[in-house]
Amino acid sequence: MVIDLLMLKINEVKYFKSILFIPVLPLLMSCQKKSESVSTGTNANDKWELVWQDEFNVDGMPDNTKWGYEEGMVRNNEPQYYTVGRYQNAHVANGNLFITAIKEPFVNRFYQRGSAAWNTKDSLAGYTSASLITKNKQKFRYGRMEVLAKMPKGAGTWPAIWLLGNNIDTVSWPACGEIDMVEYLGKDPGSAYSTIHFNNGSGNYANLSGAKYNIQPFPYDGYHLYALEWYADRIDFFYDSTKYYSADLSLTGNAATFNKDFYLLMNFALGSVSNWGGPVDDASLPANYLIDYIRVYRAK
Repeated sequence: MVIDLLMLKINEVKYFKSILFIPVLPLLMSCQKKSESVSTGTNANDKWELVWQDEFNVDGMPDNTKWGYEEGMVRNNEPQYYTVGRYQNAHVANGNLFITAIKEPFVNRFYQRGSAAWNTKDSLAGYTSASLITKNKQKFRYGRMEVLAKMPKGAGTWPAIWLLGNNIDTVSWPACGEIDMVEYLGKDPGSAYSTIHFNNGSGNYANLSGAKYNIQPFPYDGYHLYALEWYADRIDFFYDSTKYYSADLSLTGNAATFNKDFYLLMNFALGSVSNWGGPVDDASLPANYLIDYIRVYRAK
């Protein structure tokens, strides 16, 4: 089912186990729930209608009717291996989704002897984590999406909440489009970044980006709301009740990229010396990225 999050009335105007088991962080260290003072920045009862959600209230593995996984060392020269259905890296407990990054050796299922490619040349990865996705399970277009989350702490941590065009397998990236609701860099703990990526009218890669700077207290100190409101002509980005960036889709030269279906990703990446995330402070691992809930609305 496609959730078209803008009403018609608006349109009218398997895997390998770790060779080393390392337990996840004790739950009591990081299960403090959200502050009731966190504002959503909108009155959902007045403007929006809830159409899809995951409250992460059932302990165990993430709901496989809603979530699948990426696997392997996927992008950006990131050193972590995304595991599939592995409790140590992704599970639900105490009303939170835990995505946990661990420093540990782990079998690289995509290893190719003699390969020079960064993600297939080594038989073992040095870190594990998880990337949960709704691909082939749920598609989204327009409306409001909000995630209440507590970010991990430590240089090199790089959690994100984002969307990719559902046609990525046929047109590839960046032609499919990408919407980064938030990227958080442990090396820059007082900022939250939002970006859209696309091919412009000339068929060349381009992006539009904004950020919330000078955040105090830091997002790893408690739960905060990360949200977007997606319209046919723009995408607005929020930190708690503050709108800090609006991406004007007319500036893309190819607004149609963002007028179609996307799927959601929530991942905990790690940086390196060769990417934006920067080197990992191994002393900060294992680290937890906590998601209290995700809720998706369409306009009434």
